[in-house]
Amino acid sequence: MKWWKEGVVYQIYPRSFSDSNNDGIGDIRGIIAHLDDLSDLGVDVLWLSPVYPSPNADYGYDISDYKSIHKDYGTMDDMMELIHESEKRNIKIVMDLVINHTSDEHEWFKMSRDPESPYRDYYYWRPGKESGPPNNWTSFFAEGCWEYDEVSGEYYMHLFGAKQPDLNYHNPKVVDEIKGVMKFWLEKGVSGFRCDVINIIYKTSLEDGKMKLVLTGSEHYLAQEGAHDILRTLRKDVLSGFDCFTVGETVFVTPEMGKDLCDESRKELDMIFSFEHMETDQFIVKWFKRKFNPKRFADVLFKWQESIEWNANYLENHDQPRSVSRFGDDQNFWKPSAKMLATCLLTLKGTPFIYQGQEIGMTNYGFTKLNQIKDIETHSVVAFAKNLRIPQWYLWSMIRKNSRDNARTPYQWNSKDNAGFSEHEPWILVNPNYLMINRENQEKDPGSVLSYYKMMIRLRKENQVLIEGEFIPLKASKTLMIYQRKLGKQLWTIVLNFSNRSVKYQNEGKIIISNYGDEHIFGMLKPFESAVYDNSHI
Repeated sequence: MKWWKEGVVYQIYPRSFSDSNNDGIGDIRGIIAHLDDLSDLGVDVLWLSPVYPSPNADYGYDISDYKSIHKDYGTMDDMMELIHESEKRNIKIVMDLVINHTSDEHEWFKMSRDPESPYRDYYYWRPGKESGPPNNWTSFFAEGCWEYDEVSGEYYMHLFGAKQPDLNYHNPKVVDEIKGVMKFWLEKGVSGFRCDVINIIYKTSLEDGKMKLVLTGSEHYLAQEGAHDILRTLRKDVLSGFDCFTVGETVFVTPEMGKDLCDESRKELDMIFSFEHMETDQFIVKWFKRKFNPKRFADVLFKWQESIEWNANYLENHDQPRSVSRFGDDQNFWKPSAKMLATCLLTLKGTPFIYQGQEIGMTNYGFTKLNQIKDIETHSVVAFAKNLRIPQWYLWSMIRKNSRDNARTPYQWNSKDNAGFSEHEPWILVNPNYLMINRENQEKDPGSVLSYYKMMIRLRKENQVLIEGEFIPLKASKTLMIYQRKLGKQLWTIVLNFSNRSVKYQNEGKIIISNYGDEHIFGMLKPFESAVYDNSHI
């Protein structure tokens, strides 16, 4: 079996992980300093959010140089040391590959502003239409997606922020540039890429789109055949020469689209991040929340588990709120909620992705002022909401629940100043609950969330049924999610209570683990309790 199917991936948002030089910003040497902690947790792969040079309009997802390291994070020597020190601990490094767009400060874009430049067609430059933009498309950041440039006398396209111009993949030179970027890092020893919004990189046409509440124009770039062609080319010409893997972030994708992207026979991506389970608590877009419904959530997970050969399983990341605040109860049942979600993540079929701080149960922040928010997406949505005259109280409810900054507050290492992240004031606020929720406290507690994650990772690695086993859905209700993993004569049953009350159920197996430990009552799950059973005798 391929190593990336057996491994556990840990995502690091470097800016917020650990600050080694006390300038308030996390860095690569801060990651190196904690490699033993990550090894002790049991992870096999570190996925780094972007560490490339960037003006930080979108904190690294606007790249100005793909083949260097941002000075805030260190040097190329630091990066090489991270790769080598990780190898010593049998940990692989995966880079973020952001190739739908660059920064407007990338040399390619700066040169493309000259209409006569050979770089002009690296991007989508178009004249306006009837004193307005070239088409009616809208962006992912709740605004138009064309920016007029005085120097060029034309508009350029940006499906995200105005400082993130989209690359033009109709130009084969762009594909060659990306091949060069990938080879550069693979030859330095990285083991793969997480590919940002990879299913929208190819725009088949620039015609007006059908008017929609969100993302007008998406029918011209979502899951186009041109994107599949590019992925197959990158696999054939670059990735096939290395022992590596790719996981794609894919927006608005269905299981059928997912199969086209990651079925092994297609030779495109190895696996994908889908969003459908993360959209079960929203109306249309993530900013308009509805009450979390465990049955709706479980039904979607079951559908993807049965539809896709190999899933990339996750419950939070740098773009999503904290899972314990979202799918659990971070006030009354914080610890059992965090443990129950760990059981879910680490017993599904596929590769589990843990986001930094998830393993200690970090929670949403609870922002109260707009100047506390760094996230460009949140600021764009606030401006959009004000134009719609959305009431201030509802707007703040949206921000507290949904802002990407919930996941970007500094890692809570200990109860010292700034949660041990830095001796300098951090670039973003530290969650004040760090005095109680921090890694140092949990290291000493065998009943902690951290200890539970370590145990669950070990359980997965020691029992092949949790890796190769067939996934069998059994029950999805407003309270319970029950499924089995089967491999040969081994049959394990996983029972999860997503409610804040005790729930009765039937099971004849032998209990392997419960997140309440010795307090578990057979046939009854306490609030947010989970249990794993061996039913192999049946």
